[in-house]
This record gives sequence, C-alpha cells and structure tokens, in this order.
Amino acid sequence: MEPYLRDCRGALERGAPTVHVVLGNEACDLDSMVSAIAFAYFLSKTASEKKAIFLPVLNIPRSEFPLRGECTFLLRESHLSEELLVFRDEIDLHALHKNGQLALTLVDHNVLPRGDSSLEEVVKEVVDHRRLERPLAPGLVVTAEPVGSCTTLVTERIVQTAPDILDRQLAYILRCTILLDCINMAPEAGKVTPKDAEYVTALESRFNDLPPRAVVFDTLQRAKFDVSGLTIEQMLRKDLKVLSGEDILLAISAVYLRLEDLLARPGLKEGLEKFCRGGGYGVLVVMTISFIQESQPFRQLAVYSPHCDLRESVSQALEESENPSLQLTPMDSPDSEIAAYHQGNAQASRKKVLPVVGDFLKAREAGRSDSAVICRGWVTGLRAPRGVQEEEEDGEEAAHDEEVCLPPTPMNSLVEGCPLDGGLPKLSQEAILERFDKMAAEAPAVDSSDS
Repeated sequence: MEPYLRDCRGALERGAPTVHVVLGNEACDLDSMVSAIAFAYFLSKTASEKKAIFLPVLNIPRSEFPLRGECTFLLRESHLSEELLVFRDEIDLHALHKNGQLALTLVDHNVLPRGDSSLEEVVKEVVDHRRLERPLAPGLVVTAEPVGSCTTLVTERIVQTAPDILDRQLAYILRCTILLDCINMAPEAGKVTPKDAEYVTALESRFNDLPPRAVVFDTLQRAKFDVSGLTIEQMLRKDLKVLSGEDILLAISAVYLRLEDLLARPGLKEGLEKFCRGGGYGVLVVMTISFIQESQPFRQLAVYSPHCDLRESVSQALEESENPSLQLTPMDSPDSEIAAYHQGNAQASRKKVLPVVGDFLKAREAGRSDSAVICRGWVTGLRAPRGVQEEEEDGEEAAHDEEVCLPPTPMNSLVEGCPLDGGLPKLSQEAILERFDKMAAEAPAVDSSDS
C-alpha cells in the first residue's frame, strides 16, 4: 500500500486532471483514517475512471495528528509512513472544486460541515455507519448501516467486490480498527453487530497469523491514551472541555499522569501560557489521573492563570466545594501562578467537577463589579453574554460557535459522548475510572473484592 500512497502524493504534486478525494470526518479517529485509506485504495484498484487519482485525505491539520495516538501507533505497526498521507491543510478542496477537478467520497460521516457545504454537489458516494442525515440524490451511491465500525462496511465492499487486493497489511489495519471500535467484539459493550463479527472472522480466515484480538485491542487502547510523546500543549488539548462565561473562557483538561511529573516537565510555565493564549483561556484547570496498584485511581488538580484574582477565586471555589467535596490538600508548586493540590476524593471525576466550575462562573457574573478581573488580554472577539456553556465533545457546531479550534471527539471512540453511552457497560476512560471508584467504595460491604 505504501507505493500507492507515494504515487498519490506524486500525482497530486504534478497536477492530476481529476482528484477523487476520499474524505474522513473531522475527528480523524482510527475508524475515519483507516476507512479513508482503505476505501481510496479500493477505488484506485477497481474504478473505471483511470485519469483520476483516488486520494485519501485526513480531515485535520497535520499538526493535530500526534494527538491521535492510536492512529500514529497503527501506522508504525503496519509500516506505513505518515509522511505519505495528505492532511486537510495540505490540499485546497475548494480550489479544486472551483477548477472542476474535484470528486468526493465521504467515509465515516455523511454530511459535510457548514464550511464545506459548497462541496456537496461533487459528493459521489457515502459510506457511513451513522444515521443518514443527507437527502438522497440521483447518481449518489450511499452505503449506510448501523454497524459498530465504518471500517466493517469498507471491508465488506473489498471482500465482496475485490478480494484479490487484500494482503496481510491491509487486512491487519482493517481488523485492528474493527476490534478497537467494537470493544474487542464484546457483546456486553453493546457495540458489535453480526456484520462486524462476520468480517473480522473473514479477515482472520484469510490471514491466520494476525495477532490475537486481545493483544490488538489492549495495545491500541493504551496508545489511545498515551501522552508520553506529547508536548505540554498537546497533552492539554488531547482531552479538553471548555466552559464559557460572559467575559472569559475556562479550560478543564484531563491528563493521564501524576501531577508531580507534569509540574516537573521542562518549559511547563511557557507551555501553559502558550496553550491559554492560543485558545483564549483566562484560566486553566488541570485534573490529573494516575493509578495505584493498577486499579485505584489517584487524582490531583492544578489551577493556572496569570491573573491572581481569577486564579485564587477558582481555587477557592474548588477548595470550598461541598457537592462534591474534593478534599483538596495543597502541594508544592514550581510557580506562583500555578496552584497545585492532592485530591482526596478520588470519586470526583471531571464530569462531577464541571458543575462546580460552572456555578462559579454564574456566581461571578451575577456579582461582578467594575473592579472584577476581565481577561480580555487573551480573548479577542468574544460573543455577547450567553451564560455558562459547556463545549460539547461531539459538537462541531458548538466548536464553531465558541470559536475554540478543537478537534471534534470521534463518535465511535471510547470517550464521553459516544454511542456506548446508551449501552452496557460505559467504557469511556472516565467511566472506567468511576467504576473503579464504585468498586472501591463498595468493597467493605461485600465478601469479595472482585464484586
């Protein structure tokens, strides 16, 4: 597949008469990436349109790609160079459309965002596993089915139409993606469908030396939440929520390591400042999560702002919170602009802290006087007052409205807001931690620690 990707880049640079782009969604999770690559490869091998290049495009800037740990990991494991991939900031789809050179296939989504609505007229095909939200049109080919992974539908097309193009490398990336999306094919997760299981089995029957399912799932899951290779800014962006007040934006980042390790990172202060300036955040709350003996969550918390009054008032609100009580104990901090705490209440996840911060912003606006801190130095073009709003993790429109340039959260990933919220069990990172918390709380009342 690497020669194909190399040829795509070369043809694009030379100026192909027609560019048929296979475009993933703006989340660019593993399902979106692999569906785009595999389906573009399939079209290049089977389409009658020989003058066109069939180009997979990852729908994020290249600079955001390191945040997709599972994507970068799978590319390395499958010996595919990310340098050969084309990202959204490296191709002007609107210019190609204006010149009459563009055709589009959408995978892992079926409606273009508002900023790309002018490209709708060149959409030729859709392959998606979500509810269809676009009208059917003459000549438009649509494959839409509520399976666990869009990659399952891509695999089905390849197996049924062009099985000869399947090699071990392609089978490997297809199977890995379906296993991650379908929670290692566990029925209790409520994600896997018979078709997902059918095509995982079909791939395994053709290539019997593929690694065990559990190994694939566990390694991809670890890669998804690994922050070891990220900069401070990237760590903070990886799992971020934003609350909007009348005059400030407040960011809350979940980071999966000990706070001591984060505070010891070289260039910490500069990284925090750059992150806040770039996003227009007046204050940043960092909630770190690590584990004691692999099962007990250990939480710590830090508040950063160069504005003393704002930092102290947010810290005070968290210290004095009663619902929930965070049981904060001050710890040493390397800088006066960073308030750091051990969090005694390990059951108080970010989901439970968000209302505390939201209530603080509401109270601040209600009682704000002319002498109150207004952090307009880092925030330009703020909206008219709208009260306190939590940025939706899966809200492309919310991201635009709040003027916060964040990658949308994948709908089929293991994070808050995914379709697993309606199934059993919840398997987001936060949900897993909350389950551990509940188990620990119930332990004294039962005979077995495994109950």
